[in-house]
Amino acid sequence: MTLPLVIDVEACCSPVPGGVLDTESAARLARVFKALGDPARLRLLSLIAAQEGGEACICNLTEPVGLSQGTVSHHMKILAGAGLVSREQRGKWAYYRVQRQALDAVGRSLAGM
Repeated sequence: MTLPLVIDVEACCSPVPGGVLDTESAARLARVFKALGDPARLRLLSLIAAQEGGEACICNLTEPVGLSQGTVSHHMKILAGAGLVSREQRGKWAYYRVQRQALDAVGRSLAGM
């Protein structure tokens, strides 16, 4: 004897609480997650955020992560491209600041999924 398959859609498939991401938002968010997907970049973000005044010179970021200045510059370019840090050139040195509103937006997007 076969029983009919009855699926209660209401019970198993609740709607996405934050709504569905449009293509542009999904691409933007994916770029941010890709930037955050590297341990060195996460460490760099945490180092900058931990600095007094919330900013750090690139010259102070190489030693703590054990990477060359060129590699750190590459990682910082990716973080800046994703909107997670801002960059200000002062003479020959670049200074970076974590963009708190961008991190808050990432948190909100995760909470809404």
